[in-house]
Amino acid sequence: MFWQVEMWPIARKTAAELVDLNPQLVIVEPMHLSESKNDHSGYAIDLRSPRVSDGADIWRLTRSTGVLDLNSSYHYLLWCRDFADTSVVATTEDGKLMGFVTGFFRPNAPTTLLIWQVAVDEAARGHGLASRMLDYLVETTGTEYLETTVTDDNAASKQLFASLAHRHEAPHDIESLFTSEMYPDEHDTEYLHRIGPLVPELARRRATAAEQLALN
Repeated sequence: MFWQVEMWPIARKTAAELVDLNPQLVIVEPMHLSESKNDHSGYAIDLRSPRVSDGADIWRLTRSTGVLDLNSSYHYLLWCRDFADTSVVATTEDGKLMGFVTGFFRPNAPTTLLIWQVAVDEAARGHGLASRMLDYLVETTGTEYLETTVTDDNAASKQLFASLAHRHEAPHDIESLFTSEMYPDEHDTEYLHRIGPLVPELARRRATAAEQLALN
């Protein structure tokens, strides 16, 4: 199963039209996020579950961001094998990896999807692709809740997940999870963002609306 979404020039959309579709910030994990850059070419992007063969490209994309924590290449291969159903990759029609989201269902909370890493290739930034990948996972996994952790100074990451909660008309609760004194090294407190309950049908309606907006 895959979705196909159309990438469009930012100049064609007003800020009001894009408020739900593009948080302007599309490289994110709990600790890091960088600002997006605009790409003015139009091309189709397929969203699908990752395969083991995607693992190397996911590792390379993570490394290229210069922002995300880079795990071992083995980590990404294993993730693509064992957590494919709760992750997503975005590829062009010729197979180039443009973005990914990794996530997993918490063992003690099987209706809660925890988002681990999100990255978008520089050429695809600025079009809300990160939000679309998150929406894809909401629909395809049928998760009831979505979680991630964010430090208090990471306004961009907070905005991305607040935007998701807004799109899905879902409660968004925030609480301290790992305080700074819990870490053996220097680290800011991580705050748990919990969004839900989620309704997958809303994800489908939002995706349809986004595609129609892109074509107008």
